[in-house]
Amino acid sequence: MEKYCEERFKLQRHLAEKIAPLTEINDILEKMRDELRESIPAAMEARILLLDPDAKKYTRPLQCILYNKPVNCLSCKRSRPVIQKAMEKRKAVIVPRGDPIEQKDGSRVEIGPEAAVPAFVGEEILAVLSVVGKPETRFTPKDFLLLEDFAKTARNAILRAKNYWEMSEEKIRINKKVTNLSNFVPKTVLDIVEKNPDLLSEEKNKKEVSVLFLDLEGYTHLSATLPEAQVNEIVERMFSRFVDPIHRSHGDINETAGDGLMVIFKEGDMKTNAVNSVKAAFDIYDRNREFNNELASHINPVNVNMGINSGTALVGMTRFKGSAGTRMTYTASGPVTNLAARLADYAKGGDILVGEETRKLIDGLWPMYDRGLATLKGIEKPIKIYSLLKKE
Repeated sequence: MEKYCEERFKLQRHLAEKIAPLTEINDILEKMRDELRESIPAAMEARILLLDPDAKKYTRPLQCILYNKPVNCLSCKRSRPVIQKAMEKRKAVIVPRGDPIEQKDGSRVEIGPEAAVPAFVGEEILAVLSVVGKPETRFTPKDFLLLEDFAKTARNAILRAKNYWEMSEEKIRINKKVTNLSNFVPKTVLDIVEKNPDLLSEEKNKKEVSVLFLDLEGYTHLSATLPEAQVNEIVERMFSRFVDPIHRSHGDINETAGDGLMVIFKEGDMKTNAVNSVKAAFDIYDRNREFNNELASHINPVNVNMGINSGTALVGMTRFKGSAGTRMTYTASGPVTNLAARLADYAKGGDILVGEETRKLIDGLWPMYDRGLATLKGIEKPIKIYSLLKKE
């Protein structure tokens, strides 16, 4: 047991070093999940199921790798017998062999043992950590202890994230009473104004970016069948649900129109920006489906079509001069942005389309579905396009 204590201590210190530089709760949870999967040799997948009813307000659900498309761990794993038993008994549970994982296409993934450990805040279960083992393997006593250690660390990380969210909500409430300006100004511009206003006059610079365009399908029909005030209220409520997921994935909302948004991802390297744009797109897709389910029965669903493209763009302040003055916005311009917009315009039925460069950057991280060659408006030659969603 002393050997276990030494190894557990070293692992916890290693984990602390890994998550110390991270600030976003999802980055922390994803890193913890990766470390847990690597620390237990028999593990196929590790899962962190957030049971806090407020969780979706301060974090996004983790996606399971055992499926042929990204699946919210919470939505499909909460009903697993090992999870239910851990919640019922309120303690760590292990089953020698779990039921196969049923994929959307009907195929099955055989697995080995499953273990689950609840993480508590007082008497309430805040989250459940679970590990799925490879077929014909077993978990050791050390594996079980490691899972319990990770559960405690996850609990503390989740509590910090929730506290930060609650403080942020209070600040937002106060700021909204002062001014609504920030609703219409990109975060990048606000940061420049606060830190160094002189940068507003600088020329654009080339940056590696990923650009995400959102376009509402059904907006025209909505406008033709409902009063303008009601249409505006529906669109504002829908777009408001997208703001947190976009910011969590380090996106900057740079352009807004009646039925669309433009988001730039520019904070990391080329691959990081592409990955963040896809994470935001899946979050928006989920929020859009939730929103449509809440609409009154007489209102048709409003799908969000999305286009993502990656590459080098000119990024900086754009100025539009007119008789009424000069309007300024912080944006990315060039072929990269143009193609992302055309992909969103070409998408139908709430699809998420990506260009060839984005496909290369995220290859192997998510399933990709070839949509063939497409002739896009304003693009001279047909281009190869891909979707992140499998056709039903």
